[in-house]
Amino acid sequence: MKKIYIAALAMLISSVLVSCDDFLDMQPTQSGSADGAVATVADAEVAMNGIMRAMTSSSYYGRNFLLYADAKGGDLTIYSAGRGNDALYSFNHTANSGSYSAFWRQGYYCVLQVNTLLNNIALVEDADSNEDFSYVKGQAYALRALFYFDLVRLYGLPYNYNKDSYGVPVVTEPIEATAQPTRASVKDTYAQILSDLDTAVSLMADDKSTRDGFMSYYAAVALTAKVKLYMEDYEGALKAADEVISSGKYSLYKPEDWADSWSKQFGSESLLELAITPEEADLGSASLGYYYMRYGHKSGAQGWFLASDYFLDRLGEDPDDVRWAVMDNDEYWYDTDIPRSGACYKYIGGTSLSGDGKATASAVNIKILRLSEVYLIAAEAALHSSAGADKAAEYLNAVRCRAPHLAPADASTISDDMILDERSKELFGEGNRFFDMIRLNRTIEFNDDFMSVPVSTREKSIDRTFYKIVLPISQDEINANPAIASQQNPGY
Repeated sequence: MKKIYIAALAMLISSVLVSCDDFLDMQPTQSGSADGAVATVADAEVAMNGIMRAMTSSSYYGRNFLLYADAKGGDLTIYSAGRGNDALYSFNHTANSGSYSAFWRQGYYCVLQVNTLLNNIALVEDADSNEDFSYVKGQAYALRALFYFDLVRLYGLPYNYNKDSYGVPVVTEPIEATAQPTRASVKDTYAQILSDLDTAVSLMADDKSTRDGFMSYYAAVALTAKVKLYMEDYEGALKAADEVISSGKYSLYKPEDWADSWSKQFGSESLLELAITPEEADLGSASLGYYYMRYGHKSGAQGWFLASDYFLDRLGEDPDDVRWAVMDNDEYWYDTDIPRSGACYKYIGGTSLSGDGKATASAVNIKILRLSEVYLIAAEAALHSSAGADKAAEYLNAVRCRAPHLAPADASTISDDMILDERSKELFGEGNRFFDMIRLNRTIEFNDDFMSVPVSTREKSIDRTFYKIVLPISQDEINANPAIASQQNPGY
C-alpha cells in the first residue's frame, strides 16, 4: 500500500512543520483499520478542527492575508514606515527580502493536512468501514479549493488577464518528501478549484444545515460563486449566488443591526466564520483589530494602518451610512481639531472595544464569507448575464440601503464601478479590495501623501501590468524545490 508521508511537500514548503502547531500534525493510517489516526467520523472531525485552527495563523486569515488586499488595494494607508507589514503597502518584495513566504508555507501546510485527512479516510473506507465520511470529506474538498484559490490569487495573475501564466503547484495527495512538483497554469489551478468545489457540494448535498465555525454546503456554494466571478463565468456565478440567497438559511442585517453584528459571533450573514479563542488563536496586540485601531486606544495599539482618504471619501458619500459605526477618529496624528475617522474597529467588536463576547476584545471571529458579499457577487454577475441590469440593481440595493441617503440603483444607473464602490464600503478590511481592482483592470492609486511616507518600490499609481501584483516565490522555497527555479514570477 502507498506510504503516506506526514512531511509531504517538504521539498516544496521547506519549513512548514516547524512554523505550525504540532497538535495539527495527523499521523498516517497505514492499515486502513480503526488503529489509525482516522478511524471514525469523530476522528476526522477532530482533524478538521485542527485545519480550521491552522487558518487562524497570523500568516493567513488571522491577520496578514486580509491585510494584504486592503493595504495593496488603495483602501488603506500608513503614517510611518518600518512599523509592521508596511512592505505590503509599499510592495517592497524580492525573492530574498519581504517575500512573505509564510503565505506559501501556511497555505501548503493547510493543503497538506487536507490531503492527509482525505487519504486516511480513503484507507478506512477501503477497509469496509461502516462510517459515513461524506460530509467531512465535502468540507475537506471545499477547504482545499479555498486554499488554492487564495494561493493562486497571491502568486498567479488574474484569470481574465493571463490564464496560461504560472499558477501554483497543484498537489492533491500526500507525496514523497523528495518530490519536486512544478507550478500548474492559472487555468489548471482554477480547474482544480472548481473540481474540488463540485465534489464538495455533491458530498454535502444531503445536509444543507449551517455549521458555525466550519465549512458547510452553502459556504461551498458561495465560494463557487466567488471563484466563477473571478473567472468571468457570470451565469455560473449568478446561479451559485442565487442558490445561497434563495435558500432562506441566511438573511441580511437590517441597517440598524449592521454595526452590532461585529460584536456577535455567527450572525445571520455569516457563511464561513473562523472561531478565535483567547486560549488558542487570539493574537492580542498583534491581531488585525490592533493593526487597524488608532494609536494608543489600547496598550500596544500602534495605528499601523488607517483608512485612506480615497476610502473615506467613498464612504463619505453618505454621512449617515451605517458603516461609519465601525470607524473611529485617528486625529491623534494631526495638529488639527478636525477629526478623521480612519481607524477601523470591525475586528475589535466595534468602537466600544467590546469584542464579540469573549474574555479579550481582540479575540473576534474572522468572517471569510458573508451574505452581503454574495449579494454583491450576484449584482455583478447579473449585470453581465442574461438576468440583466434590473436584477443586478435589485441585488445591489439590498446592500446599498445601508447608506440611506444614496439613491437606489436602477437599470439606467447601475455599473461595475457602482458595485465595486459598494464592495469597498461593505467589505473594507476583509481582504478583497486589491483582488477586485486587479481582476477588473482598474488603476490603484495610493494615499502616499497622507503623511508623506516615501515609497521607492512602486509608483503612486499602479495597474495590473506592474510585475509586483503577484508575490515572488521565495528563494528558500526555490532552494528546497529546484524544479520551480525556472518558474519564478517575471521581474523577480
